[in-house]
Amino acid sequence: MTNMTFSIPDEIHKKMKEHPEIKWSQIARSALIKYIENLELAEEIVSKSTLKIEDVEEIGAEIKRKAWELHKKRMEDLR
Repeated sequence: MTNMTFSIPDEIHKKMKEHPEIKWSQIARSALIKYIENLELAEEIVSKSTLKIEDVEEIGAEIKRKAWELHKKRMEDLR
């Protein structure tokens, strides 16, 4: 198994020291494994997708437009 070293903020380290019963290396290892699994799943989904970048941009623009319309309506309803 490979060792990995990384920095964490001092505040997080202080909080971790309050719980010496927790195996923090296992928590980090589990989080990394889960992140990689999610990344691989996303890559698999994307590899099978027929959407083009233009399609994604169009869908995103439509979502933003509808969200803005909903926000405006709710603001008007509050008046």
